[in-house]
Amino acid sequence: MFKTIVRHFIPIPLIKIYHYLLAWLAAAWFGHPSEAMIVVGVTGTNGKSTTTQFIGRILEHAGHRVGWTTTASFKVADREWVNDKKMTMLGRFQTQRLLREMVDAGCEYAIVETSSQGIAQSRHIGINYDVAVFTNLTPEHIEAHGGFENYKMAKAKLFERLSALARKKINGEEIEKTIIVNLADPHADFFLSFKADRYAGFAIEEAGENAVRLNTLPVIAKTPAYEAGCTMFSLGDQLMHLKPIGRFNLENALAAIAVAQRFGVSGRALCDAVESLRDVPGRLERIDEGQKFTVIVDYAYEPAALGAVYEAIKLVSHAKIIHVLGSAGGGRDVARREVLGRMAACHDDIVIVTNEDPYDEDPMKIINDVADAAKAAGKQDGVTLFRILDRQEAINQAIALAQSGDLVLVTGKGSEPVMAVAGGKKIPWDDRVAVRKALNRSV
Repeated sequence: MFKTIVRHFIPIPLIKIYHYLLAWLAAAWFGHPSEAMIVVGVTGTNGKSTTTQFIGRILEHAGHRVGWTTTASFKVADREWVNDKKMTMLGRFQTQRLLREMVDAGCEYAIVETSSQGIAQSRHIGINYDVAVFTNLTPEHIEAHGGFENYKMAKAKLFERLSALARKKINGEEIEKTIIVNLADPHADFFLSFKADRYAGFAIEEAGENAVRLNTLPVIAKTPAYEAGCTMFSLGDQLMHLKPIGRFNLENALAAIAVAQRFGVSGRALCDAVESLRDVPGRLERIDEGQKFTVIVDYAYEPAALGAVYEAIKLVSHAKIIHVLGSAGGGRDVARREVLGRMAACHDDIVIVTNEDPYDEDPMKIINDVADAAKAAGKQDGVTLFRILDRQEAINQAIALAQSGDLVLVTGKGSEPVMAVAGGKKIPWDDRVAVRKALNRSV
């Protein structure tokens, strides 16, 4: 409430100056910890958390000590814990404290999931990034940024700032600034246009895709074979097996491979590291309590990410799809609600719309915004469409309706341990716990 009042009365330029100065103060307070590690910043619309963790896991498998900050979790060397803050980038002092803990724990690498909203609030200031990774760009947080172009330019500030930061010397080696981008994304050339010492890119080689760019070291997955158990692909003369399924997970892994290759992980060591990767909690996570149908929990809360989930679950044998979803409140991209409802109506046999993160909005208004779109697209209330306020009851209903061979999909929150409700409160919540509770109740 106090912050809202302050924002209302203080001019935006002054707030930006305040954010900037606070970020520098936080870095100084903790002794500029980013200067003692190689820092990789990961930005984009989707895949940031998974890419961040894949980078960390590969480097760790290669024998390095790493730390990370993501929407899903935090890691400092051997210690890892869930992010329950409902924030991708923490406040400046919290982030710098985490970086200091990484240095004190002997971490050589820090991988920082860097969001557009965090950049807009100068939370990246005071972090000396060495590598900037771009995953993809689709319309998201548009209302918060005042348009897609503003959203894109917020991401660009990470890349623009990269070359302005002094190169570090770590163990006597000067660390060159590197930009790594998804070469298949329509905005790849824009993010490659910023100054750096090195450029690399990643893509999946498919018909009609001209991924290679001049002066860019390409990491190209050839002859991908997507299966329900893993994805196989060729990288140079190496055949690799990736257990997390789907095209989007392959793209996330390629981004991580590009970072790992930049720092000397290659050959058999790289193959073994990729083979060791597992699903990130809450990202296409299967819940198995011995039931005769499949249950998958995923974080996807916006159309592009949900589209990727639908593509991935085609690999999973199923009869009907029973989908539990919602949409966030708090003025977060209201326009997406109609799109989500239409997508669900198109792809799912049964759609159950429920509460997600309402913040201070009326949760039933949000539910109806999504459900009305599904109804307009052909779903029938009480038959193929259900509106259930309580999220546990919604999941219970999905489990009760599921028959042998069906697929129950629960999206929107993934592994998040809280739900954001009115008055700035966060109440304990975990979709995976709720699913297990419903499954055990139904036995």
